Amino acid sequence: MNGKRVLVVAAGGTLGLLAVVLVAMGNPANMGYCVACFLRDITGGLGLHRAAPVQYIRPEIIGLVLGAFLASQVTREFRPIGGSSSFTRFVLGFLAMIGMLVFLGCPVRAVLRLAGGDLNAGVGLLGLVAGVAIGVQFLKSGFSLGRAVPQQKGNGYIFTLFMFLLLILLLARPSFIFFSEKGPGSMHAPVWVALGAGLVIGVLAQRSRLCMVGGIRDFIMFRDAHLLYGFVAIFVVALVGNLAVGTFKIGFAGQPVAHTDGLWNFLGMALAGWAAVLLGGCPLRQLVAAAEGNTDSALTIMGIIFGAAVSHNFGLAGSPTGVPVGGQIAVILGLIAVFIIGYVNRPAAVKRGVSIGKGS
Repeated sequence: MNGKRVLVVAAGGTLGLLAVVLVAMGNPANMGYCVACFLRDITGGLGLHRAAPVQYIRPEIIGLVLGAFLASQVTREFRPIGGSSSFTRFVLGFLAMIGMLVFLGCPVRAVLRLAGGDLNAGVGLLGLVAGVAIGVQFLKSGFSLGRAVPQQKGNGYIFTLFMFLLLILLLARPSFIFFSEKGPGSMHAPVWVALGAGLVIGVLAQRSRLCMVGGIRDFIMFRDAHLLYGFVAIFVVALVGNLAVGTFKIGFAGQPVAHTDGLWNFLGMALAGWAAVLLGGCPLRQLVAAAEGNTDSALTIMGIIFGAAVSHNFGLAGSPTGVPVGGQIAVILGLIAVFIIGYVNRPAAVKRGVSIGKGS
């Protein structure tokens, strides 16, 4: 096993272990680490949605960004870049979050849910693979959001400074910040434990380039399973951990923060996977890239946050009771929107657009 593979396995195994530890120390069951869920909670904590059970500034996200930022500084991989179809990336991030909140989790949580025995997550993972596979066909046809270009160095620091601001707000707890008194948002590990776990994951994710969507993409396109080894490690370590502490419960019904509607578990994650492969990576990878100075990835995260706000303000998100009709409609419309974005950003479509523009 070469050094790069050891690193990606170590990163995945560490994430799986820390996820089990964070649950044992207070995080919701099967939600030791979930980028989508934690960004949703942060959105609520800032008052951008008023779903009282999911409002908390999650230090795991802050730690991840700070860890990835520090690693990029040490390795001199911090490079402020941007300008690659930035608004389109915002929209794709928004659409991906709609899908993830219908499923109730990101790719990382899907693996952690499965490691806890939640078979609904297996259905979601099949949807994720299907969505990535569709997106790969667009990549093969030449889909591109354009090349990012170097930015002023200060631009690359803004996202990390935003995380520092969130940390200050978390510790100061001013009256305008919301904290859940019940529900998933009220369940959390001690701040410094969660922050430390995030720092470790951030460093390892930055060094290993850990990304499940990227792993599925690379396997489909090149039969390269390198990145997938990290998620196999997450699953194995979390499974062993759950068995050791007695939190493994296999089945579909009665799983924590999950529903049993297989169709919408599948389609929600298909939407997330399709949007993420066009973006170039899953939410975890977007956070790391933003910490490295990529302003397009930072704007993608803003799109994800906007998606969380819309999902909860308009009642689109899934819940243990199922997926509301509004959420179902949003997923269908999201799939149509991602198809359109993929179609119009192929070389042939771009050339036709330019020629029409010249003739007008």
